[in-house]
Amino acid sequence: MAPTTLHLRSETKNLERRSALSPDVAKALLQEGYKINVERSSARIYQDDEFDKAGANLVPEGSWVEAPRDHIIVGLKELPDSDEPLHHAHIQFGHCYKEQEGWARYLSRFARGGGLLYDIEFLTGENGRRVAAFGYYAGYAGAAVALMAWAHQISSPNTALGPVPIYPTAPELEQSVKKSIASAMGHNNGQQPRVIVLGALGRCGSGAVDFCLAAGVPESSILKWDMAETARGGPFHEITSADVFINCVYLGPNPIQPFVTFDSLAEPGRKLRVVCDVSCDPNSAHNPVPIYTKYTTFQKPTLPVEVKGDGPPLTMVSIDHLPSLVAREASDDFSKLLLPSLKKLDRRYEEGVWTRAQKVYEENVKKLPAEFAPK
Repeated sequence: MAPTTLHLRSETKNLERRSALSPDVAKALLQEGYKINVERSSARIYQDDEFDKAGANLVPEGSWVEAPRDHIIVGLKELPDSDEPLHHAHIQFGHCYKEQEGWARYLSRFARGGGLLYDIEFLTGENGRRVAAFGYYAGYAGAAVALMAWAHQISSPNTALGPVPIYPTAPELEQSVKKSIASAMGHNNGQQPRVIVLGALGRCGSGAVDFCLAAGVPESSILKWDMAETARGGPFHEITSADVFINCVYLGPNPIQPFVTFDSLAEPGRKLRVVCDVSCDPNSAHNPVPIYTKYTTFQKPTLPVEVKGDGPPLTMVSIDHLPSLVAREASDDFSKLLLPSLKKLDRRYEEGVWTRAQKVYEENVKKLPAEFAPK
């Protein structure tokens, strides 16, 4: 039987530097008998020659479109906007199973082309938990940008935070933010920011808390909330009493009461200056931070939130690929988590993680409106 071929495509989203496969994971799969094609990419955090040295076959950027149909296309972010049918099995974040804006049009491309979407968010073990996620470094990077935004607002009031620099390593990011906070404290009566993290016990929340500590925010200034604290239902005045709010709560299929609202933000005495929604699904009806409708970017990391009341200016961070800020560390971690499942791709029609993901895909295809359903 011919070996199973994985084709790592280049990412097209601006400033997306992460990779679903690291050179080490590519080498491990090659040792298992898989064939690995890697598209050349100048944007990816790993250099092409790192994959070449691992033994992967380098192919032209964008060549996945013409790859044999039995090749499995591996990527991270969704594909560029198009109505072209998709004929391959794809491993990626599809962002189309929670009725997000444009979900039906995107999902229909797979259905019409006879392809298949293995959505990374829905690759789960027998216990129902995701087998791989960028959660830790999403929270870590979200806290970094949120603290940058706080420090900038204190040090340079009434001006927007500029583009977020690219940092070669996580420690360099930590030191940069630590210096920004120290500088801002000189304009803030020597006070550190008070941060509240929701979902603090999960991987994402742990990353946010760890970054705050690494950047010099004392543990006494970090309010760590999880299910026990949010069980009573929002909105929560503890959020508006903090300087920075970082939401790391996973957005599931069922609605929950909002954590903040425009009314809660308008109440007297608000201290909150920065909201970072790491979960970042502004177009979902279930969004528990319903105070924004647009994504931000690393070039324009914040947007102003127009609120009433006597509080300070409020800015929103809603970047949907935060781990790209620490792309190498995030990609190394993610690909190692995904590796045990990737090793089972040659048995994907009978192996649990892949059959479960295919079932989720098929169930969502059945939900497609008539105009998008396959003929």
